[in-house]
Amino acid sequence: MDKKLTNVALTLVAVLVILLLLVYGLGSVNERFQAGENVVLRFVFVIVGLLIAFLIYYFTRDNAAWEVGTRQVVWMAIGAALYAVFSWLFNNTVFVVPSVSQVALRPAIAIPMFFGYAFGPVVGFFTGAIGNTFGDALTGFGLFPQWSIGNGLVGFIAGLPFLFGDKKRSLNMVLWVGGALALLAAVMYFLNPNQPNTLFFDPPNNVFGDAPITLFAGISILVGFVLVLIVRFVFGQNLDIAAAVTWGMLGNILGIGFAAISDIWINGYSPVVAIVGEFLPAAGPNLIFAAILVPLLVVAYGSVQRQSGR
Repeated sequence: MDKKLTNVALTLVAVLVILLLLVYGLGSVNERFQAGENVVLRFVFVIVGLLIAFLIYYFTRDNAAWEVGTRQVVWMAIGAALYAVFSWLFNNTVFVVPSVSQVALRPAIAIPMFFGYAFGPVVGFFTGAIGNTFGDALTGFGLFPQWSIGNGLVGFIAGLPFLFGDKKRSLNMVLWVGGALALLAAVMYFLNPNQPNTLFFDPPNNVFGDAPITLFAGISILVGFVLVLIVRFVFGQNLDIAAAVTWGMLGNILGIGFAAISDIWINGYSPVVAIVGEFLPAAGPNLIFAAILVPLLVVAYGSVQRQSGR
């Protein structure tokens, strides 16, 4: 069997096995690892997400982007650990500002984006999926496996520039697609401005996902997209920064969109609830952080590479 195929498949299977062991193993004795209702359906979407990643690999399998060796495994472990720890720190101790944004601000989302872009889509996928899983467990949210896979897709898609011989030409396509999706989501908000933010819970004030999302949450995805455009053209001569931010934007929209849309079936949400109540409050602030933090990570990594002579 082809070594590349084996390694990619093993990585994706490892993600599935880890999620299964945590939910069905530790979840039986520790509520931090419990996945709530409709666990089987959640894992159906986990498998769908894994199949999406595998099919993209399979149809581009001759590309060097799919190399998975010892170096990539090390980066997977480092990326997942960093994402878990920083997700816990920012979710639980630093940016607890629900009265302002009605969402958990997650600057750590830049980590799977960066790891995907710097080390390849498989590293990005593992970093996002497993890092989010342990980050949620540390925070005490419980586990939502399909959302972890959505985070994995964020890092996975951020690594797809590797598939293009001409990264610069791919950026325009990505910008058009990302811009159209961001605009569509924002239009849904303006058509449904009173939609409750299902991600916002404030038990001391008797709020349980029934407070309308703020204007900031509704338009944040447009704000984020504008910032991405600025980065794309201001740093047009630095292809690494432009590509990392642009593809990270698409990964954020599609990955978080995958997770939110899955709740149409898992939680019985309407499309409006899934997009306006879940997707926008999560993906919009993510995009703002991506535009600001991913360039810093790319610059820092480039500096380390130059100093090490690579």
